Amino acid sequence: MDAALYQSLIDSGFRRSGGYLYRPNCPHCNACVSVRVPVDAFRPNRSQRRCLRSNGDIELRIRSSEALVEHHDLYVRYLQTRHPGAGMSESASSLDDYLEFLDSPWSTTLCYEFHRDGRVIAVAVTDQLPQGLSAVYTFFEPSMPTAGLGTYAILCQIDQARHEGRPWLYLGYWIAGSQKMNYKERFRPIQGWSGTEWATFGKGEAIEFATGVPVLTDPPSQY
Repeated sequence: MDAALYQSLIDSGFRRSGGYLYRPNCPHCNACVSVRVPVDAFRPNRSQRRCLRSNGDIELRIRSSEALVEHHDLYVRYLQTRHPGAGMSESASSLDDYLEFLDSPWSTTLCYEFHRDGRVIAVAVTDQLPQGLSAVYTFFEPSMPTAGLGTYAILCQIDQARHEGRPWLYLGYWIAGSQKMNYKERFRPIQGWSGTEWATFGKGEAIEFATGVPVLTDPPSQY
């Protein structure tokens, strides 16, 4: 695996978990849609502008994935509060499982640390790709649920991708009607992978999927 192959796969609807890349392939179901934001075309809406203003005192620091170890306690508190009883929260106390989920031996992974009053209140684990940034996972201080830290993290990733000249922010999978994933629809314009191409879709619109099994666009020879 290298950066070029990672880019080709993520552009064909794949997603990273640890050192692995995967894509759902469920018979008769294509509910999981890989989505990305074209950063140059993005403009924050009124709610997102309000989020930026209310979190204007936050300091962003970008560190290597070696900093992940320092964030484990925050990750555990976040999962146990926001996702109690889920499979991830059951294994959250294991540092090895945590690192296996978020880090990888071959990706360029960074920790976007968000600081307020001298402490880390949120972390956005982010991969650098040749053509974009991939939002791997974000977790934040669970005692601050109304601060919009998840939204703020995505807005910062969009801004950073634009600053670095990377045209896309990849947000992973989105499922229509899922309350836990509908926040991704709010970053407009947004594109979804149909199985053969990326298509812009509006709120409430469905992605028209290609028939058959999706295939790689210009697959590299080593795939």
